[in-house]
Amino acid sequence: MLTCPASIPLSTRSLTRLTELIRDRRRALDGRWRRLPAQQQALMALAHLRNGDTLTRLAAGFEVSVATVWRYLREAVDLLAACADDLTAAMRRAARLAYAILDGTLIPIDRVADQRPYYSGKHKRHGANVQVLADPAGRLVWASAALPGAVHDLTAARTHGLIDALTSANVLTFADKGYQGASGSVRTPFKRHRYRPKLSRRQRAVNRGHARLRARGERAIATLKTWKILTKLRCCPRRATAIVKAILVLHSAETSRYTG
Repeated sequence: MLTCPASIPLSTRSLTRLTELIRDRRRALDGRWRRLPAQQQALMALAHLRNGDTLTRLAAGFEVSVATVWRYLREAVDLLAACADDLTAAMRRAARLAYAILDGTLIPIDRVADQRPYYSGKHKRHGANVQVLADPAGRLVWASAALPGAVHDLTAARTHGLIDALTSANVLTFADKGYQGASGSVRTPFKRHRYRPKLSRRQRAVNRGHARLRARGERAIATLKTWKILTKLRCCPRRATAIVKAILVLHSAETSRYTG
């Protein structure tokens, strides 16, 4: 099989952070022999997460077996995911914002044996539902654990306790019509109902202003999906949460905006 060098659009901060985690893990295991050094394992994980390189391609490039790649990737992702901020830490950052933007996105997955819970009627495909929180500039602040794609955005936000947390932290939050009924500090646009009159001119003006503010949240979702592994998950959908958390940690290492 032919191999060639390739680039990963990340800084050395991500490589250094993950390498340190892997080295600490190996020391905790009392210096167990490994096929690759810690830095090579970290590089492999970054190539998988950022570029979406498959296990077969990574096995050929790093000259190890596919089983070894699978073990190394799982270990690296779990180490990163363990460092991810929880909802409490996310609310501390969100409380410093003028307002936040809440939106949901679907992470496509391969079809699984139990398909019904993962089929999204809105997107007409199988996937995992992830709730994304952005700042007023559209920068990624936090992303939730993954739920089956059939779960509605409002239900997902309530399941994660996101609505109550935003309200308790007094964070003004803009969301789309899918979050109608969230109440608290979450603001949604006016929605025309079937048996009600059309929206007034004032309501339409409010909706336009709301849309201008909320649209910036799409940048956070786009930022999350620049990690090509999320183009389509080809692993167990229950691994989606660990992968998203690992990406959040690496994104924080890249931006270093919300650290502290």
